[in-house]
Formats: sequence, C-alpha cells, structure tokens
Amino acid sequence: MAQGLAESHYSNPTIRWIDSRLPIFTMMHKEYGEYPAPKNFNYFWNFGALAMVVLLVMIVTGIFLAMHYTAHVDHAFNSVEAIMRDVNYGWLMRYIHMNGASMFFIVIYIHVFRGLYYGSYKQPRELLWMLGVVILLLMIMTAFLGYVLPWGQMSFWAATVITNLFSAIPLVGESIVTWLWGGFSVDNPTLNRFFALHYLLPFVIVGVVFLHVAALHITGSNNPLGIEPKSKRDTLPFHPYYTIKDMFGLGVFLIFWAMFVFFAPNYLGHPDNYIPADPLVTPPHIVPEWYFLPFYAILRAVPDKLFGVILLFGAIVVLFFLPWLDTSKVRSTRFRPVYKWFFWLFVVDCVVLGYCGAMPAEGIWLVLSQLGTIYYFGFFLVIMPLVGKFERPRPLPASISEPVLPQSGGGPLPAGATAKPMEKA
Repeated sequence: MAQGLAESHYSNPTIRWIDSRLPIFTMMHKEYGEYPAPKNFNYFWNFGALAMVVLLVMIVTGIFLAMHYTAHVDHAFNSVEAIMRDVNYGWLMRYIHMNGASMFFIVIYIHVFRGLYYGSYKQPRELLWMLGVVILLLMIMTAFLGYVLPWGQMSFWAATVITNLFSAIPLVGESIVTWLWGGFSVDNPTLNRFFALHYLLPFVIVGVVFLHVAALHITGSNNPLGIEPKSKRDTLPFHPYYTIKDMFGLGVFLIFWAMFVFFAPNYLGHPDNYIPADPLVTPPHIVPEWYFLPFYAILRAVPDKLFGVILLFGAIVVLFFLPWLDTSKVRSTRFRPVYKWFFWLFVVDCVVLGYCGAMPAEGIWLVLSQLGTIYYFGFFLVIMPLVGKFERPRPLPASISEPVLPQSGGGPLPAGATAKPMEKA
C-alpha cells in the first residue's frame, strides 16, 4: 500500500481507487453495514430514519419552491398562487412541502415519545438526547418562519402575535421586536429575513443531525428492554436486517403522506391563509399550525404575558434536563409499573393541550389548559424525580436474548443489577 493511501477491501477498481484516497465507502459500510444494532428493535425505531428522509425531501422541495417564490409583501401571495397554477408540477412540490412539515412533526413527536417511554435519554446517551432537543428547537423555528412565507391572513397575524411575545422581556423586549421586524411593524423587511432564515436553518439542522447520528454510533442504540447488549448474540448487523425493516416502514409512511398530498392537501392547514394578508383585518381566531397547539395552550394558560412566555420556552428547555430529572436506574417503562401510568397520562395531557390550543382561551378550555400545563411541568419536575426514588421496578432480563432464548443466559436480575457477560457461542 502506497504511503498516504488507506486500505480498501472493495473489488471494484473505481470504488477501490476512490476509497483508498477518501475512505467514504469503508466508513459507510462500518457505520451502516456492520454497525451492531440490538436484535430486539421494534418499528418505533424506524422513525429516526423516517425523519432523515423527510428532512431530505423538505430541503429538495424547498429549493424548488425558492426558485419561484418572491419574498416581497406585494408579490409573495401571488407568487405562491403562480407556483400552484403556472409552474410545471408546482402544485405537487408545494403540497409535498406543505404537508411535509406536518409529516416531519408527526415523525419527530413519535420519535420523542418513544425516547421518553424507553428511557433513551439516560446515561450514556445524555448528549445524544440533548442534540435531539436542539433539532426539535430548530424545527420549530424553521416551521414558524415557513408558515409566514405564503403571506396569507393567518401567516401575517401569526408573525405579528408570535414576534410580539418578545416584547414581554423586561428592558430589551421592544428592541428585540423591532430588530425581528426590521422596522416598527411586520412588513417587507420582516418577510425578507424570515425567508432567508427559513432557507438557511434546514442546513443547520443537517449539521446537528450529523452530530446526533455520530453520538448515536459512539454510545450505541438503546432498545425496548433498555439493557445494554452483553455479547454478539444480542446484536445484528444493521444491514440487511434493519435496512429492510426501515424500507418497509418508509413504504407505509410514504403511502400515508401521499394520502394527504393527493386527497386532502389542505386538511391540516387553515382556510384563512388563502386570503391575502391584510393588516387592517384581524381574523376572529388566530391559531398556529396543529403541531404548535400544545405550546400555544401553555402560552395562553396564564394571564400574565411574561409568565406565559417563560412557560412556553420552559416547555422545551425542561427536556434538556430530562437525563437528570429521571432518578430511576431502569430505562424502559416496560419494567416500571407505576411510572407507566403517569407516562400515558402525560401523552393524553399533550393531546388535550393540543385540542385546547385550537379552542378560544375562555371557559372550560382555559381551565383545561391550566390543568394540562400544571401536569406537563409536574410530570417532569415532580413525578419523574419522586417516582424514580420510590418505585419498585420489575426484574430485568439477564440479556436481550434471554426473553426469547432462555438458554442464552441466567434468570431475571433485580432492577439495576449487572449481568455477567455470557460466554461466546
């Protein structure tokens, strides 16, 4: 092997020539071919791969739409209509992109709840989880900026309401709002900078996703049992076992996505956004997109504007500290009979908050929003620390293989105990 060239085991001369100078094929084979994945993954582990596919589709369709979009308050609405009517397959690109935002959040929310249920945020995967929360924050920012671009009634007033929240910050709030607007009202400078940031942030997300995947491959994947692999008998190579499983899940997901694109493209949107933006006409009920509704309900749960903004940002920030708030040494909720009830109640709570966010902030909906907000923060700040200390989890299996192959290891271990490594078969 010549000095400076890497060793390549590929027989194809072209691939070997490239790989010896830039070992990208060897790296991909190591990280996505030979990568030892726990053998008990279920279909909830598909959603990380689905998120990467949706991100790629959103970037490609977004670049196409940016070629025909005009970021000016006098032309933005008409340029979107021109994309729909005059650009070849413009309607398809826009409907894929518009519904893709909802698909992205569906996938990510399931991915997050799966991590919560199976304890994927616990040692040694704390940084992996925190990078995931950063991705969620960047997604929220990108989706909000993109919602403003069609410059319909709901776009304009959503931008006005959300940016005005920063005015609640003492001393510097008004200055921040003026800087966000680029003036003293939501106008052309606002639309221009929102368009620029909406185009930029997906590439920032790609960078954080790269770090997220790198952290995953260093610490290894969690699994439904929440115990670490003890030997090679507990793992499978990622390819072909999980690439096939991911492709099947992707096929089902694309059918689900296509149903919205071709049969109900505007079902998840708001009809007021097909009315051009008018600063002189306020919609009777300003609501964000559905994936923001739980946070919107938390924002409106308290009458004080500053406190509402603190709760809004706190609902995301609290996720950063989850690895230390959960005091249980058992990862998977399968073995935590008490915590399991609180977890599913938390899922119901998030759904209720989402419904309340779509309703007027009055009457029973306001009361439910307040109760839901109390439980949301109580789940993380009170229930998780206390249940982890007092709950008695069920015994853990000795290994990943033990539940299906009893001869592969001993009997069940007490919660938190460490099994001895099994002998190699």
